[in-house]
Amino acid sequence: MNTAIILAGGVGSRMGLDCPKQFLMVQDKPIISYCFDIFQQHAEIDKLVVVVSDQWKEFVEEQAAKNGISKICGYAPAGETRQHSIYNGLKCIAANCPDTDIVIVHDAARPLVSDKIISDCIRGATEFDGAMPVISVKDTVYQSKDGKTIDKLLTRSELFAGQAPESFKYKRYFEIHNEVTDEEIGATAGSSEIAYRHGMEIRMVQGSERNLKITTIEDLETFESILKGVN
Repeated sequence: MNTAIILAGGVGSRMGLDCPKQFLMVQDKPIISYCFDIFQQHAEIDKLVVVVSDQWKEFVEEQAAKNGISKICGYAPAGETRQHSIYNGLKCIAANCPDTDIVIVHDAARPLVSDKIISDCIRGATEFDGAMPVISVKDTVYQSKDGKTIDKLLTRSELFAGQAPESFKYKRYFEIHNEVTDEEIGATAGSSEIAYRHGMEIRMVQGSERNLKITTIEDLETFESILKGVN
């Protein structure tokens, strides 16, 4: 069984809006619903767990019912950090769909993920311990400790930007979270970071520039432009 955790607990502070970005309405539909539709229709996704704050849970439930999202098997509360939210989602899976073999972690603010990326991540977690989509870094990248002077020039061909979804063998990924300290969970920046750090072999699969995460107003405008082009 393949279960996806949809992370919708963020507050969207970087956009400076009252409404979290994943709940913004675009063409009369909240951004999270575009994400729901993709996972609902994907043949290899069996169940969904949604991580959301109490304040927005009723809204999400209403939108899911309105759009016929039938794969949701449970809701988990948002955590103090992104990785805490993932841990809450993992615990929700243990309680509601414990037969899960592969867990796929995705951000509700990435509404344009493709079926192929999801399938490639599932395949990667079947053949390895996990998988994550990446894209090549196009610009020259410099390392600077103070943000003012260059300390080191990094090799661009060896650098990749990670995206979501990220997939893992569920039982081992959950075990790691049960074994580590709360401080380590809180200090984890990316879903695959904690898996890699504890010996899980993570395969990189091809991501897409189109699979953008809506973080800024410019990202939102890009998403709206893409939808207009499709419609």
